[in-house]
Amino acid sequence: MTDPRRLLPSVDALLASDDFRPLLARYPRERILAHLRERLNGLRTELASGLGPGDMTSATWWAEEVAASLAEDAVPSLRRVINATGVVLHTNLGRAPLAVVARDAMAEAARGYTNLEYDLEEGKRGSRYVHCADLLAELADAEAALVVNNAAAALVLALNTLARARGVIVSRGELVEIGGGFRIPEILERSGARLIEVGSTNRTRAGDYEEALRYGEVGALLKVHRSNFRMTGFTEEASIRELAALGASAGVPVVFDLGSGLFADPVDLRLPREPRAREALAEGADLVVVSGDKLMGGPQAGIALGRARIVAAMRENPLCRALRVDKVTLAGIEATARLYRDPARALREIPVLRMIAEPEESIRRRAELLAEALLARGIVAAGTEPTAGAVGGGTCPDVPLPSWAVVLGNVGAQALARALREGDPPVVGRIEDDRLLLDVRTVQEDEIDALVRRVVEALREVGA
Repeated sequence: MTDPRRLLPSVDALLASDDFRPLLARYPRERILAHLRERLNGLRTELASGLGPGDMTSATWWAEEVAASLAEDAVPSLRRVINATGVVLHTNLGRAPLAVVARDAMAEAARGYTNLEYDLEEGKRGSRYVHCADLLAELADAEAALVVNNAAAALVLALNTLARARGVIVSRGELVEIGGGFRIPEILERSGARLIEVGSTNRTRAGDYEEALRYGEVGALLKVHRSNFRMTGFTEEASIRELAALGASAGVPVVFDLGSGLFADPVDLRLPREPRAREALAEGADLVVVSGDKLMGGPQAGIALGRARIVAAMRENPLCRALRVDKVTLAGIEATARLYRDPARALREIPVLRMIAEPEESIRRRAELLAEALLARGIVAAGTEPTAGAVGGGTCPDVPLPSWAVVLGNVGAQALARALREGDPPVVGRIEDDRLLLDVRTVQEDEIDALVRRVVEALREVGA
């Protein structure tokens, strides 16, 4: 019997066929050749196992195969996703969507040259660290500010600057994991500092820090906000005021890893009290570290706020160069920060704040709008029901956000969720009790039409 692999057409014959002419007009020959050879090699393996299509000798079939492969290869790895999980700061989905003014500012900075490190007034080299520093310091009532590439980097830089080869005192109850397997002790170790643990998991007093100050050389007192979990019951912790008094008497700075980056009033967001940088600095912290892409609602960045001498030392640290941000991020942070000068405007225009603060009744109307649009397309299994979303991003872990979802029943939830993820644009919902829920707190008005289309496509794909 003839080996079916001998029936495979030659590469040259396929490229010379009429079926490949449209592809050659659209793509470089080298790319077509690479995809064609890859498919040929794969088919040879299939044929050796007794598999393979019946029309493998057809140039038309090969052109369609290569065209599909080229189209798949052209899809960007990083794509916009419709977030229907109800989790506002979804770390896996990129956390904070940006305000329009922030997106515009970042696009403008990316469009051409900027004065990133050029002093326009003096006509000579400047510093990237002056951009938005005064504005951020103003918002937190800090002496100075510094922006680096994320909050963990800001903490590493601060500890390396203040306590390299020296001790850092931390409560055992604050040796947290901040996500992705990264833990405070490991971050501290990478900074070159030495960990000094005090207190117990649930109770640490100011006296525990005071006693530790007597032993060895200490570079900093570190307090870590437990933003991604809560401890209740028989607990105690030292306040920033207590630590500041100890630090001042011993000449040791107090660093507060605050994390969430909340600049808005939590009352306006219907959230419980959450510590803010302004308050921590007013209570005596020497340096506060926050995120730009959590409750601040900007692009990913780490922001250090505090004493001018400490911030200046961090800027002079050679490690700062390895952690610096680019012009696009700085533009986005500055534009976002400017919105906070008008708190009402910040609540309207910063998507994270708007989604958290949105009233339940408004969310319900949007869920009903989505359900009605699906019913109009013949999707009879779409209903609405109350549910609860979350702030996410390791913030406010025990605060449910009352919300509404469109529920797609009478169909395999796992298969439908997969079909929604694999389309364009991808849609990510959540599964509860073997039903797929599309929580609309995190679905924007301008995404409704695309979401309807994707649900219809996905249901067809799974045969519902």
